[in-house]
Amino acid sequence: MRRSVVMHSSYEKAATAETPVTEAPPSLPPQLPRQGGPPSKNGSKLKLAVAMTLLTGGVVLVVLHPTSGPRSVLVTALTQPANNAFLLRLKGTTAAIESRAILAPSLSGQQVGTLTITRLVVAGTRVKSGDILVEFDRQAQMRDFLDKQSEYQKLVSKVTEEQAKEDTARAHDETELHQAESDLKKDQLEIQRAELLSQIDAEKAQQDLEQATATLQQLKETFEAKRNAARARVRILEIQRDRTHSTMQYAQTNAERMQIRSPLDGVVVLNTIWKGGRMGEVQEGDQVRAGISFMQVVNPSAMQVEVQVNQADVLSLQIGQNVQVRLDAYPELMLRGRLEQVAPVGRGGDFSAKVRTFSAIFSIQDHDPRLMPDLSAAVDVDTSSRHAASGGSP
Repeated sequence: MRRSVVMHSSYEKAATAETPVTEAPPSLPPQLPRQGGPPSKNGSKLKLAVAMTLLTGGVVLVVLHPTSGPRSVLVTALTQPANNAFLLRLKGTTAAIESRAILAPSLSGQQVGTLTITRLVVAGTRVKSGDILVEFDRQAQMRDFLDKQSEYQKLVSKVTEEQAKEDTARAHDETELHQAESDLKKDQLEIQRAELLSQIDAEKAQQDLEQATATLQQLKETFEAKRNAARARVRILEIQRDRTHSTMQYAQTNAERMQIRSPLDGVVVLNTIWKGGRMGEVQEGDQVRAGISFMQVVNPSAMQVEVQVNQADVLSLQIGQNVQVRLDAYPELMLRGRLEQVAPVGRGGDFSAKVRTFSAIFSIQDHDPRLMPDLSAAVDVDTSSRHAASGGSP
């Protein structure tokens, strides 16, 4: 009997130390087992309740006093889920709302495989519109420009000389043509006096008339042929001159394209490209293929985060919803954000076409000098309002 009372008291002390005791309504005191006899039913129930409580770690623990007095009931309440249970975390990368891609220039009038960088602005440098970002080796273009400029001047002189020759030949041919016309008119007047002339003189005058007519006809025909030939020679030289001039302008334009200036105020960001059998950022002395985007100029004052949302979570998003943005590179930095747009049509996943993902864009409302493009970011969306609207169902 004494051992039973001590056991009950120890259980009572242990339970009372963990949680407060709530008094139950008064009832009849439990009957104590007889000395030397079998244990009572209430004692068996007590031991069974204690054993079940210790094994299952249950929510409700009932302790009965072994002595006479009121019965006590000890209750431990369930803990409600914390607020972070309704946070939806989305992963994405930062990007600039306003940015311009810088491409290696494509040269006009010729095929160039690669371009060599001779001057390059360091990544992270703040630049203004019109500042020089990169320069390529343009010695070949300047040499072509000077060569074509000299050739162009020679062709201009040849065109002028040929045109002067044509003007002189034209004047000479026109003089001969006028002389032939005068001879023809003279012979025509002479033939009108054939009745007054002897037969020999009349026949001679007729021959002179026919000869003058043929000469005039020949001069007229050759005059046009000579003019066409002269125009062809001049036109050939003009085509050569114009072609050389176009090549010269191409070389001059290409030389200007070798120097790229910033299109806006912002920060220089170097892209990772394939070079020399590996991925990396360009440096001075590297060769870049024409048309490759190797640099960006971004405006850091307006940034956004681009994420991919699973089809099961897209219903939790609403346009204009406020979010929190964290950067993996700076865990202590927390920025305010806002949902700007969600793609109306999803795209298939990499492993299954049935699993759709939707693109979403969150604008970053705060500004920080450490905020740069292409940083991995986490967007925390509070979905507690949707959880409450659905009646607490998950």
